Amino acid sequence: MAETFNKKEREKKKSQRRKEKQSKKEARKEGATGGGWESMMAYVDENGILRDTPPDPKAKKEIKAKHIEIGIPKREKEEIDPILRGVINYFDDTKGYGFIKTADDENFFVHQNNISGEPAKGKKVRFEKEKGAKGWAAVRVVIE
Repeated sequence: MAETFNKKEREKKKSQRRKEKQSKKEARKEGATGGGWESMMAYVDENGILRDTPPDPKAKKEIKAKHIEIGIPKREKEEIDPILRGVINYFDDTKGYGFIKTADDENFFVHQNNISGEPAKGKKVRFEKEKGAKGWAAVRVVIE
C-alpha cells in the first residue's frame, strides 16, 4: 500500500520532534552543575531562615520536651483589686443616673440606687464593677 503525502509529512514532523527533544536533553545534561542531591538541600537556621550551608553543630542548643508549650500557656493567677477609684464625670439628678470616669479613661454607668451618699459632678468615688445589660456598671459606689 502506498503512503500518502500527509502521512509522510506527519512522520517527518514526529522524527524531527524526537530529534529536537533528544538534543535538548543532551544540552541539559551538559549544562548541569552536578552535585546531585547535596546541591538541592536547604537548611533552616534557628531564626527560620533558609540557608545553603548546614548549621554549626557547636551552636546547637539542647531543649527539653517538658519546656515546649503546645497550645495556650497556662495562666498564672493574678490578684485583682475589685475596688476601683474614679471621679463622677456626669450625673443627672432628675433621671437618677450618671457616669464615673477612672484614671484609665474608662467610663462606667452608675445608677443612684447604687450610690451611698449625695452624688455630684467632680466628686471622687470608690466602686466595684459588674457586667450590666449594656456593659460595665458601677455598683456599691462610696463617695470619698
